[in-house]
Order: sequence, then structure tokens, then C-alpha cells
Amino acid sequence: MRTAFDATVSDRIRSLGIRVLEGGRLSREEGLFLLNLESSADIFDLMSWANRIREHFKGNQVHLCSIVNAKAGGCSENCKFCSQSAFYQTGSPRYGFVDPEPALEAAAEAGRNNVTALGLVAAWKGLNEGPMLDEVCDRVRELKAQGNVRVDVSLGIIKNENVARRLRDAGVECYGHNLESSRRFFPEHCSTHSFEDRLETIRLLKQAGIRICSGGIIGMGETREDRCDLALELREVGASVVPINFLNPIEGTPFEKLPPVPPLEALKTIACFRFLLPRQEIMVAGGRTKNLRDLQSLVFAAGASALMVGNYLTTLNRPVEEDLQMIADLRLNPSWEHNFADQDSADPSTACHADHPCSCHSSTTPAAATATATAATAAIA
Repeated sequence: MRTAFDATVSDRIRSLGIRVLEGGRLSREEGLFLLNLESSADIFDLMSWANRIREHFKGNQVHLCSIVNAKAGGCSENCKFCSQSAFYQTGSPRYGFVDPEPALEAAAEAGRNNVTALGLVAAWKGLNEGPMLDEVCDRVRELKAQGNVRVDVSLGIIKNENVARRLRDAGVECYGHNLESSRRFFPEHCSTHSFEDRLETIRLLKQAGIRICSGGIIGMGETREDRCDLALELREVGASVVPINFLNPIEGTPFEKLPPVPPLEALKTIACFRFLLPRQEIMVAGGRTKNLRDLQSLVFAAGASALMVGNYLTTLNRPVEEDLQMIADLRLNPSWEHNFADQDSADPSTACHADHPCSCHSSTTPAAATATATAATAAIA
């Protein structure tokens, strides 16, 4: 069945795209207009403009990151998407905080694969002062001294500004802490901590001069309005990197029966996030192989500028070599050198606010000073 061409839709997409290219922002109503597009022709039109926006603000550089499950299983939180929650029987592995050797080996492998950064991800509620903080800081310093990758962490909720400062002083420049969903939908997937807890963690980290990697999970039963509100909340908090995960339902979790996100819906969502967050690093992270299948290479045409490569926390990704070949075939460059200066020059909310010098204020080369998104895939287990 043929669909009549509606020039007004195409014209509005074009008008919004031009406004973003000229430095303007979209409203919630305009974001919802884009998220509610249904025609495949309109979605590909949207993607074309999202690709223009990506190339305008990001060029051909792609930010790559990998993660290490630094402490596995037994998490006290009841996040319904997560195989590592102690609330659910998923057969997920359990072990304590990672020793130096496997962490250093993972960093060396990431460096060989031209990955910008490696994230240490821990399955626990959060990090407090004490021996575990000491061990975490030791591991960060060891990896930083090795010099293969940027070292980032995702260690849950932080309620003490001294913890944030100690992580900063150890060498952490970017902290992964997903909002996961909109404020409205958050209680539908977690009740052991609140949306406000996560916002407060982000506030403390930014106050310490640490950049934020924060995104969410698509496909948990949220509405398109929730997705729009998540993007706008991330714009408000000034996330430097925005990981978009697509739910990979894990047997044994409450979300095990949820259907995958249709590929075009996933690509449209990426494109809309690029319209709403034109200068951020939009990273496609967990669940892409299951949800996007043969359309994975279109994430960049939809506006993504970053990719998580290598395996996730408890699920497999496709081989890194295939992703690197895909990037090469698209004439993209994985040698990421922005150092977030492109964001800071236009949007002070993404910049570090502490007087402590970090990479965005240093005189080191961009490649040596890159920060990254890491642990967004704590969302997809």
C-alpha cells in the first residue's frame, strides 16, 4: 500500500535540522514530533538530517570505549533489567573487585584495538569512603600509569563529595551513571533508589570536576514521551557522553519477556537524540546486536558518534574486528581527538566546574587527554 507524500512533514524536519545546525535548540513538542514519525521515508529523512548534524559538530571521528565487569553480581538494587541484581535468579557470575592483572590486560587489548577508553563497572549500590574506595583508586592509578587507554569508572551512587574528589585525584575524568529513563518512568524499573539519587550523584561528580557519561535504556515499556524527557533531562544535567542502550531481555529478570525494539524505531530514537543533543557524544551501547541486527552500520547515519565495542557486562557483543571494519568501510576515524572542547565552547553546562585541572583544561595533546563514556551498559547487564 502506497503512502501519500506529505511535504509539510519533510519541510518541518528540514526546518528543525537547519535550526540545530545553526546552533538552535528544539523544544519538547518538537522532539515529540520527531519521535512520533512513523513513515519509513520520514524516518530516513530524519536520519539524513541527523547525519548532517553529526558531521557538522563531530566530523568523521568516532569515540570507542570498552568496559570491564570489575565487580560482578550480587547487587543490592532491584533494577528490573539487570541480570546482576541479587533479587533475581539469572545465573550471572559473582566475584569481588578485579585484581590488577586482568584489568591491565583488558586495557592493553583495548589500546591495541584503537579504543579510547576502558571503563571499570561495579555491580553494587554505590561507593563510600573506606578500603574499597582505596582499592578502586589504586586500580585507576595503575591503569592510568599503563597509559593505553583513558580510565573511566561506573561505581553507582555517590553521596559524599570527598569520594568524588578522591576519584578525580586518582585520575578519573569521566564517570558513567545512567539516568536509565525519564523521571516519570523510573519507578517502573527500580524502587531501591530514586531518580533524585542519581541526579545528586551527577551533581557531586560535576562539582568535583568529573565529566558525566549518562544515558538510558530503550525498550523497557516506556513511551516516546519518556524517551524525549530523558533526552531533555540529559541536556539539562550536561552529560558529555550519552549512551543509548537497547534492552537485551535476560532470562530470570522481570523484563525477560519484553519484545525487542524494532530496528527503525531504534534508529529513529538515535536520530532524535542527535537533534536534541547535537554536541554530545551519542554512543550506541548495549543491545545493538539483538535489536538492530543487520542495520547496525546505520547507527552512524542516524547520528551516533560513539560506539561501545567488545563484550558487555554479562552478555556478548560481536567481535571488535567486525566493528573496526564497519567503521573503516564508512570512512570514519576511531582516533577520537575532540577532548570535549567542541562541547565546552558552546555549552558551559557540560564543562568541569571545579578549580582542579582536568583534561579539558590541560595542555596535553587531545589524544592523551580524551575522556569517555563507559559504563552505560550496566543498564543491559
